[in-house]
Amino acid sequence: MTTAAGGVFEAIKAAIGADAVDNSDATRDHYARSTGGFATRPAMVCYPTSTEQVQAVVRAVQGMDTVLYPISGGCNWGYGDACAPTEGAVIMDLGRMNRILEVDTDLAYCVIEPGVSQGQLYKHLQDNNTGLWMDSTAAGLKASLMGNTVDRGFGHTRYADHYLTSCGFEIVLADGRVLQTGFAHYENAHAKYVYRHGVGPALDGLFTQSNFGIVTRIALWLMPEPEEFAFFYFRAPEKEALGPIIDALRPLRLHGTLQTAVHVGNDMRLLAAARQYPWEETGGTTPMPPEVRKKLRDDLSAGCWTASGSLAGSKALVREGKQKLRSALKGLGKIRFANDQTLAILKNSSRLLGFTKWGKDWAYKLGTLGPNYGMLKGIPTDEPLRGSQWRVRGAKHAAPQDPRDTNAGVLWLAPVMPARGRDARAVHDIVEPIFLRNGLDPLMTFTTINERSLVAILNAAFDRTVPEEQEGAHRWYDEASTALIEAGYIPYRASPQTMPKLRPEGDVYWDVATAIKKTLDPQDILSRGRYIPPLNGANGPEDDAHE
Repeated sequence: MTTAAGGVFEAIKAAIGADAVDNSDATRDHYARSTGGFATRPAMVCYPTSTEQVQAVVRAVQGMDTVLYPISGGCNWGYGDACAPTEGAVIMDLGRMNRILEVDTDLAYCVIEPGVSQGQLYKHLQDNNTGLWMDSTAAGLKASLMGNTVDRGFGHTRYADHYLTSCGFEIVLADGRVLQTGFAHYENAHAKYVYRHGVGPALDGLFTQSNFGIVTRIALWLMPEPEEFAFFYFRAPEKEALGPIIDALRPLRLHGTLQTAVHVGNDMRLLAAARQYPWEETGGTTPMPPEVRKKLRDDLSAGCWTASGSLAGSKALVREGKQKLRSALKGLGKIRFANDQTLAILKNSSRLLGFTKWGKDWAYKLGTLGPNYGMLKGIPTDEPLRGSQWRVRGAKHAAPQDPRDTNAGVLWLAPVMPARGRDARAVHDIVEPIFLRNGLDPLMTFTTINERSLVAILNAAFDRTVPEEQEGAHRWYDEASTALIEAGYIPYRASPQTMPKLRPEGDVYWDVATAIKKTLDPQDILSRGRYIPPLNGANGPEDDAHE
């Protein structure tokens, strides 16, 4: 450890205690793990337990030419994980700040700290019989709700857009001051967690997908449990059905029949959720040959595309929604509905008749679509993490695992497009050949994130222990991100590797963002290089290394 790093270590130790900072090799290696294979190694890790301690750390490193990189849960799979954009940063792990500060059952909101996980909040809501649902992502039980919100992530329910259902941020600035947004900076404000904008400039958005401050508290809006809930899934046998499906769903979203996110996934996405790569059937060939892909799809009664979503509300509203869905999707494939009662019957029947084609068909559907059913009711699960092991050799884990512990390689691209079939098809046609020529299976889902837009969830799944697979994944990432951006399909969030591509020189937007950074954090202490360009112009890890 260099003298400079040693000085930072001692300063943080003096600020928050020796037990709250760690620079051991084992800890630094642990935080340097990355599913994407683009790892950076921190100089040390600190663990504040309160907003006051976050302030103390920020103040302690003033003038020391160091970088603080706050994380909430470190589960930012495929977007950098827990790694800073720069080498030698101080990881500020906020996981010990994990208090659920308030749950208001009348107005349906909660106030939480960064370390509160999806699993923790769900359990709290259930244990206290609140009658409230949260929104969940597919990142697993340990994933941070706040971390996803400030990176503008999304989930499954009608509150899928997490930033739009958040309120009242508490933020530690780079000089140690605390900023409260909305009405929260008025001590006696009664509406600070129920009205987002406050009065004056709305500042909340400045602290999402940026490095202007450290968010230490946030309110999230919750949903009252509806009178009726119906899960639906729709299977289309033809590859060409993607565009017509999107065009059929769009009016239902625009008119309010569908209020949740609807996920339209290809057969590869479902196969990866159901099993591991068929090494024996393919003779070790990658990507999966078309004939094997078709056989597996037929064996599992899977379509080329499967859409899933839900209807919720009064019984009359759900009944009407079912009729409209059947009418809109007529001729494209068959739609099926399920609720808690029908799901229980199907589970029991599939167990009893598991040896039959019907039983096997439903066992597969329950295994692959079951987690989506739960997440549409705000129930987080680790099951989606199984898909990360799709190409890992010899992986035989009985339960889903942290992808970093299984040699699973994961890289995500998520371009946004208008909710039109031709745009979905254009994105598909851009990325599919890039997947295939780099030896990867095209894992794709198109999600109706709001009434007018789609997000394509595209990922490379590879084995990090196989150099040629990792190299192919990195080529795919570079080629696909470049091609999509050039075609006008910009990702809604980015990993450190994509961020420089999104900052064209002379772009007034990024010039203004940089000016704000210079004002709020002139020393470039916080998350240097994350979304906003480094103030010193450096992009390489060597420019920020502590050793």
